[in-house]
This record gives sequence, structure tokens and C-alpha cells, in this order.
Amino acid sequence: MRPILAGLFAIPFLLCQPVSTTAVIANLATSKWVHDQGDPAGSTNVMLREDAKTGGMELLVRYPAGHTFRPHWHSANERIILMEGRLSLGEKFLDPGGYAFLPAKEVQRISCVSKMPCTWYMYWDGKLDFHPAQ
Repeated sequence: MRPILAGLFAIPFLLCQPVSTTAVIANLATSKWVHDQGDPAGSTNVMLREDAKTGGMELLVRYPAGHTFRPHWHSANERIILMEGRLSLGEKFLDPGGYAFLPAKEVQRISCVSKMPCTWYMYWDGKLDFHPAQ
């Protein structure tokens, strides 16, 4: 992993309220990536941590090149740190090492616009829900 990505990977842990004393260590190459039923074809994730009190969660996610999410919003704030690929966030782009804060209830238009899969760290500070945009 490039040094900048290794440093950026540590930032989310500083942003989160600790809920346990158990350390969480994850590497892209050695983590157990799974495809959850109902998720888009070709997508995988690694559940890092869930907060039973707030419903918040942290994940590593990977989506295939060209994947586009339909416009939607969440009730919780979302944070993304891109690790591989290139994401389009509406009219702006996120490159490896880039960070995005997506406020609750703001419509999201996200696409993996690279020729390679997009991999990112994702953190929601509350219970995850999904609302299609009108």
C-alpha cells in the first residue's frame, strides 16, 4: 500500500467514537471479501465494525468498473476515503487517497468511472438506510 494511503486509512479510526477495546486491523489483500445477497453483481465488502448503540458502521467496499448507483440518500452522514479506482460524485471526482463527506439526506450520485474496480472505506455515523431520490 502506498504510504499516503496507509496514513489516510488511519484517519477514519480517529473520526469514530470508540465502542470497544478490540482493535480492528484490515488489509485489502488479506481481508475476507464477501458478496452479500441483494448487493449489485460483482460487488464485495468487508465489515469492519458496527456500533450497536448508534447503528453506525464501517466497511471496505469494492464495486466493478463502470458501476453506477441510482440516485439516493441516507438518513446518516457518510464518509468515504477512496483507495483504488476513480469515483464520480456528481460533478466532482475522487481519486485514490481522496476524502468525501456526504451529509445526511443529500442526494448522492456516485459512479465508478475508472477502468479498474473502485475500492473505498465507508463510514456511516448512524443506522444505514437507503432512500431512492425522487
